[in-house]
Amino acid sequence: MLDNIAVLAVDPAAWAALLTLIAMEVVLGIDNLIFISILTNKLPEEYRSKSRRFGIALALILRLALLGLISFIVQLTEPVFTLFGHGFSWRDLILLAGGLFLIWKATKEIHHNVDPDPGPDVFEPSTGSHSFAAAIFQIVLLDIVFSVDSIITAVGMTDHVPIMVVAVIVTVGIMMLAADPLANFIRANPTIVMLALGFLMMIGMALVAEAFGAHVPKGYLYTAMAFSAAIEGLNMLSRRARKKRASSE
Repeated sequence: MLDNIAVLAVDPAAWAALLTLIAMEVVLGIDNLIFISILTNKLPEEYRSKSRRFGIALALILRLALLGLISFIVQLTEPVFTLFGHGFSWRDLILLAGGLFLIWKATKEIHHNVDPDPGPDVFEPSTGSHSFAAAIFQIVLLDIVFSVDSIITAVGMTDHVPIMVVAVIVTVGIMMLAADPLANFIRANPTIVMLALGFLMMIGMALVAEAFGAHVPKGYLYTAMAFSAAIEGLNMLSRRARKKRASSE
């Protein structure tokens, strides 16, 4: 094992695969990070940072555990039954469940933000500990979906498990550093919340489509997300400019 790691350390192709895999994992991790940010911002102040770190740490543990079961994970792409002419694998079923959950969650949160009297919410029970438990439960569900998809994608890019392990650790470290700033930015800009919920709904639809065999290139999704974020950035600059003019007048 150590000999294999030493060989990979001096192999330019291994370094190229590692950097490519890290970049891909970081992009894929944006979905998970947006969900965690929106979810934890609903919690009481004292639970937010703790729940983010806990949720991201769970993502690391899950992905490393799945790497240890990589031969089993690869078999998840084998069809287990056929429906309407399409063979569904366990991966398809996991993506379908995760996609439907994201669509339901995003729709529910959009309704909660739009309706002036949305009624009781799962994150507003009598005690903060229940809120924390509910948030962690939902984070774990999505961690499982994104972790399985991430590992299967990594397997398609390299056969070397040490490269996958390093890429996962680096990616989760970046997520850990970015979690609080991203969540605080989303909380400080209410219009960003609606945009992020729209992203989650789009990602959920893509997961459902993927489960039914309709591949949606990730580049299309992230290009749309980047374009929408850029437009919202211009709107934010415009609002700040109007406020400055109003205050000066």
